Amino acid sequence: MGLRFSSQPSESPPKSSLGELPESCVAEIMTYMNPPEICKLATLNRAFRGASSADFVWESKLPPNYPVLLRRIFTDFPSHLGKRGIYARLCRLNSLDDGTKKVWLDRSMGKLCLCVSAKGLSITGIDDRRYWNHIPTEESRFNSVAYLQQIWWFEVDGDVEFPFPAGRYSVFYRIHLGRASKRFGRRVCNTEHVHGWDIKPVRFQLWTSDGQYVTSQCFLNEPGKWAFYHAGDFVVDNGNASTKVKFSMTQIDCTHTKGGLCLDSVLIYPSEFRTVKAFLNSF
Repeated sequence: MGLRFSSQPSESPPKSSLGELPESCVAEIMTYMNPPEICKLATLNRAFRGASSADFVWESKLPPNYPVLLRRIFTDFPSHLGKRGIYARLCRLNSLDDGTKKVWLDRSMGKLCLCVSAKGLSITGIDDRRYWNHIPTEESRFNSVAYLQQIWWFEVDGDVEFPFPAGRYSVFYRIHLGRASKRFGRRVCNTEHVHGWDIKPVRFQLWTSDGQYVTSQCFLNEPGKWAFYHAGDFVVDNGNASTKVKFSMTQIDCTHTKGGLCLDSVLIYPSEFRTVKAFLNSF
């Protein structure tokens, strides 16, 4: 007698689905992802949605000194919010010092950024309308910029005292040579009164409360568009203590006048962002 083989197919092993993964395992995986990736996965099913709300997932995305940040930014922060809610609140444009400063976390990386408006800076001659004017614009997050018509002594100073998370930060002045406006719904820029910036360079200086000092200089030479001029970098070692940063931009050679400049703000953000063009373009 020969061997006989059954014609009945063997049963295939049961297939597992993503929905069968334990929520705790999914949450552990999410700690290695960035916030946008976590939010995308949360739409897959109930298990992923539940895992995406775990406190330890979002605590891993928050700056280590986030309790200090909450006390500095908010006067009465809701106590019922979980870590995901805290992250979301910190990612908003939170106003400080009568609206002259804004601070937020970058949504993708959870890094802290801070911006000081022109009205939060000390500008020589700002109260004399022969030299400076505050003009409204949709091109600023503060809805207005300081416009320089003409001046001999150009000096813009500022300072910030804030508990920056530990890391390296860059300081930039956001400047526009020329005055932009809208005509028939289109952006137009008048550069007729731009002058004096190609004769002598502008000098930037930066000091910190722990003794760091940086100086540099450059010509302003990008008329017709917003440009970011690098004033210097500083390093924060202790995020639980406030670091005071002072910065200045000057062109005080009184042999010639300069004018036709819009000053929007001073930005302070992690130095690693200097290579992320999408961050600069989205500002």
